[in-house]
Amino acid sequence: MLFNSFEFAYFLPIVFALYWSFFRRNLNLQNALLVVVSYFFYGWWDWRFLSLLAISSFADFFIGKAMHYSDDEKRRKLLLGISLAINLGVLGFFKYFNFFVDSFIDMFQVFGVELNARTLNIILPVGISFYTFQTLSYTIDIYRKNLKPTENLITFFAFVSFFPQLVAGPIERATHLIPQFERERKFDFELAIDGSRQILWGFFKKIVIADSCAPIVDEIFNNYQTMDTGMLILGAIYFSFQIYGDFSGYSDIAIGTARLFGFDLMQNFNLPYFSRDIGEFWRRWHISLSTWFRDYLYIPLGGSRGGKWMRLRNVIIIFTVSGFWHGANWTFVVWGFLNGLYYIPLMLLGLQFGNKGSVVAQGKLLPNFKEILMIGSTYFMTIIAWIFFRAKDVGEAFGYIGRLFTNWHFSMPSGKLEVMFFIIIMLIFEWLQREEPHGFRLKSVPLVARWVIYGITTIAIFKYFSLDKSFIYFAF
Repeated sequence: MLFNSFEFAYFLPIVFALYWSFFRRNLNLQNALLVVVSYFFYGWWDWRFLSLLAISSFADFFIGKAMHYSDDEKRRKLLLGISLAINLGVLGFFKYFNFFVDSFIDMFQVFGVELNARTLNIILPVGISFYTFQTLSYTIDIYRKNLKPTENLITFFAFVSFFPQLVAGPIERATHLIPQFERERKFDFELAIDGSRQILWGFFKKIVIADSCAPIVDEIFNNYQTMDTGMLILGAIYFSFQIYGDFSGYSDIAIGTARLFGFDLMQNFNLPYFSRDIGEFWRRWHISLSTWFRDYLYIPLGGSRGGKWMRLRNVIIIFTVSGFWHGANWTFVVWGFLNGLYYIPLMLLGLQFGNKGSVVAQGKLLPNFKEILMIGSTYFMTIIAWIFFRAKDVGEAFGYIGRLFTNWHFSMPSGKLEVMFFIIIMLIFEWLQREEPHGFRLKSVPLVARWVIYGITTIAIFKYFSLDKSFIYFAF
């Protein structure tokens, strides 16, 4: 089920009413309701894949308990290995089987050998990359003795399937989310109101920004061979805001919806296009995934410990694997590898800015000239990398970039600049609200002006609403 659908417009208020009325006096009943409606929410797309969600949940629930109550280190490692095999095996089959078969065939064709291997007609289950990593963090944390497993099967199923963040994150840790399912929840009017504001902000970014950019981006990328530099620049810029509005918009809707039910999900985006270097960008973009790879891959590999070459290796591995997580295409691998190359000079020279919790130009209305240059150069590097992310294959990406820097002609993109107005509006709100968790908190804005802003935003959302616009990250 899509957030931007009529079905969800009926689904959410019905679930909200049931949750805070008939089920509010019993915590287990509330959690059971969330499991049922979450499975209904996921099954609305394709009920056949509910079995994968259930298998992953059952397996990791019982593996987690067995691991916790065992003092035999070999047994604990075996149980962790089973969890990894089940989760990564299912993920690998559905997401990467055809990719590896095609790559294997292509490799032999280079040497003139024709293989008759066949790919399969596999449908990628929505959200499998997200809930797989969420359950894996549960068993890994139990193995590390950082987490005590829940004894309640319903609680664990609710943790894995919680519908607001099930199909596109944020990827929650059990240490943060499971305790929220285990304690009594009371309706908080202020929390629900702020959640509603964040939902509205998320819909604005998704529908007005991302969905308006999408057809222009498609036209430019599909016909890049005939486009001049001006149009190619516009296509790259619009895609950067399409993917940001789409994915961060989903996260805002998910976080806001969770607040309606008394839950606090982690922040997944924190103004990434105001970053002063690529390291800061990755601390602000898809935070739940970046921190997951940091804690469960980068640090176990040795992190920043060891010599220079080990740190270089770990950086390249973490970024390349992150790219591969996004999809079974060499474009994503190159995209991740390129971001790793961007990061290496910062690491070697110790030039990282924007540590956790820092705010750009804190206490000032505008950044200084140095910060503007840093933000601009970081954004430039980011959109070059986004071209690989958007392209159908690596050849198309290089062709696009080649024309971008060689076809020095600039035409006026008639009829394609309207969306730029909304992008500027979004950036203004985000800049002014950069110390708040989302762009529509608006604490310092008078109440009447606030409601005028919400009203205009709602009108714009209905004006640009379209039923056939899915979320980009559903493909990952």
